[in-house]
Amino acid sequence: MANLDSLFKQFDNELNVTPTKMDSLMTSKNHLRTKIRDYFLKNHPKYKPTFFIQGSYKLKTLIRTKDDTCDLDDGVYFKENPDNVTGTTLQSWVKTAVDGTTDATPEHKKKCIRVDYKAGYNIDLPVFVFDSDVDEHPDLAVKNSNFQIDDPKEFVTEFKRVKSDQMVRMVKYLKSWCDHKRQDMPSGLAMTVLTMKHFQSNSRDDVALKFLLVEIENDLKKEFSCIVPTTPKDDLFLNYPSTKEANFMDNLSKFIEDAKKAIDEKNKLKASKLWKKHLGDRFPDGKDEDEDEETTNSSNLKSTIGTSKPYYF
Repeated sequence: MANLDSLFKQFDNELNVTPTKMDSLMTSKNHLRTKIRDYFLKNHPKYKPTFFIQGSYKLKTLIRTKDDTCDLDDGVYFKENPDNVTGTTLQSWVKTAVDGTTDATPEHKKKCIRVDYKAGYNIDLPVFVFDSDVDEHPDLAVKNSNFQIDDPKEFVTEFKRVKSDQMVRMVKYLKSWCDHKRQDMPSGLAMTVLTMKHFQSNSRDDVALKFLLVEIENDLKKEFSCIVPTTPKDDLFLNYPSTKEANFMDNLSKFIEDAKKAIDEKNKLKASKLWKKHLGDRFPDGKDEDEDEETTNSSNLKSTIGTSKPYYF
C-alpha cells in the first residue's frame, strides 16, 4: 500500500492562504471595523458594535480556493436594540457604514453584508443582537425576515473542544474537494459538522480521510441530515433539493471508491492520481515507485485498520 501521508501534508500546506494575503485580509477587517464604529457613533450612538471573527478563520480551517480566493466572517454584535429596529434595518446600517470601502458596492445578502476586494477575498459581516442582558444566545439579522437565534461563538467553542490537528486537516481536505467539484456541493460548515461527527484519528492522513468518507456515507444513507451540534441545532440538509442530494452522494461514492483503490495501490504516482481526481491539481504527484513492502506490512497495517473511534455529539 502506497503511504501518501507526506503528500497530504504538502497538500494541506498548499491550501493555506499566503501570509501576504492574510495580512491584507486582516488590514481590511480592521478598516471595516473602524468604519462601522465611526458610523454608529455618529449616526446611531445608542448602538455600540462589537466584533467577533467566526467561521473557518477562527477554526483554522480556512482554505484558499482553486481560484486563489478566500473569505472571512466577522460578526457585528449589538448588546441591545433600543429602537427595536428590524434585522433588515440593522443590516442596511452596516451596509451604509462600509459603502465606499472598495470599488464594488457592498452586497446585502440574506444573512450578511458582503464586501468584495480585488485582492482576491471577501469579508462577510453577519449582524447579531441580544434582546436583553440576560440572553445567552444572540439573534441573527435576516434580510426581509424575522431575527433567527444563532450562536457562532458556541460553535467555535464546541469545535475547539473536540478538534485535533488532524481533524482540522480533514475539514480542509473535504472543503477543497467541494471547491474542486463546485456544483451542488455542501457548504464548508456542513463539511465541518460532518467531520466533527465522524472523524477517526489515524497515523496517516490518507487512511483517516478514507475512513471519514466511509463513515459519512454510511450515516447519510441512513438519514440525509447534518445537524449543527450547537445553537440553533438546525439541519443544514433540511429541504435539500433531491438533485443536489443525489449529486453529493454520487460524488461521495466515487470519492470513496477511488480512496479505497488509492490505499490499496502500491505505486505512489498511481495512488496520487486517484486522490487528484477528487482533490484537484494542487494535490502533488507521488514518485513513480512502489511502496516498500516490508515497511507497509510492519508499520502501516495497524494504521490502515484504525486505532480509535470517531467523535460523536
